[in-house]
Amino acid sequence: MISQVDTRPARGGVGESTYRPDGIPKVDGTYTYSSDLYMDKMLFGVTLRCPHPKATIIKLDIGPAVAMTGVHAVLTAADIPGENLFGLETPDQPILVGDQVEYEGQAVALVAADDPEIARRAVEAIEVEYQVQTPLTDPEAAEETDSVFHRVRCRRGPQDARGAVVVEGYYEVGMQDQAPLGTESGLAVPDGEGGVDLHIATQWTHTDRDQIVAGLGVADEAVRVHHAGVGGAFGAREDVSLQIHLCLLALYTDRPVKMEYSRAESFVGHVHRHPALIWMRHEADPDGTLRRIEAKIILDGGAYRSTSDSVIGNAVYHAAGPYRCDSVAVDGIAVRTNNPPCGAMRGFGAVQACFGHEAQMDKLADALGMDRIDFRIKNAVRQGDPLATSGQIIETSAPVVDLLERVRAMPLPTDLTGEDPRHLPGGTGLTTSLAEVSRGVGYAIGIKNLCFSAGFDDYAEARVVITPFGVEVHTAAVEVGQGLGEVCAQIARTALGIEDVVVFYDDTSQIGSAGSTSASRQTQMTGGAVLEAARMVRELALHRGGGDELDSEGVWRKGRLVTTMEDLLAHGNLEYHTRFHHPPTDQPDENGLGNLHVDWGFAVHRAVVDVDAELGLFRVVQVDTVQDVGYMINPRSVVGQIEGGTVQGIGLATLEEIVVKNGIIQNPTFTDYLLPTFLDAPPINVEVVEEPSAFGPFGAKGVGEPPTVSSTAAVVSAIRDATGLELNRTPVRPEHVALPGSPI
Repeated sequence: MISQVDTRPARGGVGESTYRPDGIPKVDGTYTYSSDLYMDKMLFGVTLRCPHPKATIIKLDIGPAVAMTGVHAVLTAADIPGENLFGLETPDQPILVGDQVEYEGQAVALVAADDPEIARRAVEAIEVEYQVQTPLTDPEAAEETDSVFHRVRCRRGPQDARGAVVVEGYYEVGMQDQAPLGTESGLAVPDGEGGVDLHIATQWTHTDRDQIVAGLGVADEAVRVHHAGVGGAFGAREDVSLQIHLCLLALYTDRPVKMEYSRAESFVGHVHRHPALIWMRHEADPDGTLRRIEAKIILDGGAYRSTSDSVIGNAVYHAAGPYRCDSVAVDGIAVRTNNPPCGAMRGFGAVQACFGHEAQMDKLADALGMDRIDFRIKNAVRQGDPLATSGQIIETSAPVVDLLERVRAMPLPTDLTGEDPRHLPGGTGLTTSLAEVSRGVGYAIGIKNLCFSAGFDDYAEARVVITPFGVEVHTAAVEVGQGLGEVCAQIARTALGIEDVVVFYDDTSQIGSAGSTSASRQTQMTGGAVLEAARMVRELALHRGGGDELDSEGVWRKGRLVTTMEDLLAHGNLEYHTRFHHPPTDQPDENGLGNLHVDWGFAVHRAVVDVDAELGLFRVVQVDTVQDVGYMINPRSVVGQIEGGTVQGIGLATLEEIVVKNGIIQNPTFTDYLLPTFLDAPPINVEVVEEPSAFGPFGAKGVGEPPTVSSTAAVVSAIRDATGLELNRTPVRPEHVALPGSPI
């Protein structure tokens, strides 16, 4: 209980490495994820999916499934009461296919049954005949036939500018999966009055709600979306997957319905990182000054739009990287194919662009005979410089030069001795002599916009309540494992001087949107809302106690407010609800110029890699990174995010790719889609630079995406350094580095 609202520092405030309240439950297995939800008399839902990437349904007979004992519902497109469309930015994808299938795994029908096995058998009993068609799977062919979602054009500065030294390159980025360890799952519970409560692992409860009510044809208040335990996200849970399906089944049967995807179903049931084809040309003066940057970026958006417009926009506006250049021409195209749909993934758009521009910077430095770090420092953007693509002046912090100097000063690992075979690229399973192993060092630096940009009205709501027993923080923001809840609690503790803070994740009927847990925005946006609400509720406490006047004991002079527990019990809780907006941004003009972004994060990576060219193997020995973080509200959480994002980037560099052939995913399991394990994760040395952001709480910046942006490029750069090969594609495969005649 509290006796007063006190502005003196409270334990567990900003700047402390506090312990997460969900940490121990997640480690010991007692944490409740969405897949653990249970309700008496609940049914189990399963989805019938098309096995073809492009086809027309010519027969759909659900009769055999309906007749099965234990089956309570078999739904098709004809059973959807509202609009049979959904989509995160544009509603263009059918909830259930009526006739035309556009990608492998698209949902055709739904079944609800007494147990999962009956539901699966019922799905298998549905009779479907398809007229299979030839899919469009080549993104360049899609561009040629104008099968395009969105085009972005950027032209800045004199277009006839030229440099004496020129390098070009073609680059390719494979399709990466977010690979959350928890598959899509949730529980829908009808309320008996035509409404439904959905408990779901998601990233944005309110946009889920909006798409659900459109499909159900009901009012907003009839659907309440609750934040359930999330087993990883990284962008995979921004788009609707089973949300509408669950609610349809629950309302049709008037029973609670649970769904949980298998791993293979998860691979076709959510969006992925856009694969990219990139061409870049860089020109510089002999002294190393960048004069001209040209690029063309093609992203394969797959069958439906999702966030392709935003991702290609990000790729274009990050195509020049964190460098100064006054002559830029970039074209970006997000194409529509019959490949799996793609959408947001950590660092969306900037990851693909960074792989290209950092390879080009290495090439150009080598062509100029300059040290690669010195070349980057010479051209690095500083605070007050215009962004090379949009021309926006960077008024917030931009410590790019400091990051580069710091990473260069970090110690390199000791030389490989070969005394322990576990330190060789093949480990104890595939070994070679030390003489066949070469070491490379690579650098990369990335830039990532923070929060939503380009004129989007980005806001977050929060409510802070002082009760006799402590402080409540209410938000609809989704905690996906990054530590947002503890950040909100730390902000409230510091603003109010009260240690007892509990964060409540309210459903969509109790509070307005906090926006998506994506774009590295929640610390700045929801954190900013919590800080604003906490400061205002503190003012309410002050005014209840007599405003600015001192009491007889000079309580205000001592830095204390005069709200007591007895006062709260007598007169009620103190509460303040706010909607926090970040500073406005512009939509781009016809040349792609304008004040498009509100803030940026920067990170630099140095990777050390050993390569065994005889066997086509490589091992990431060490990664060093320095990141611009604004201010660390929770240092332990910040370092954890940087380490996790770096390993995810290592995965894209060395292992992770969804292999798609003729529109069909070839490796939809963790047996074939390879993720970095503890054995693949190298020592990661982290330093941070704290220069306050323009608007984040206490100067904090979002930190989740920048480490993924530049880590992939740094690792591939190191492999190039070790082998002397161009390696213009990621992930790097064994056959890309193996010597001719090697046994692989």
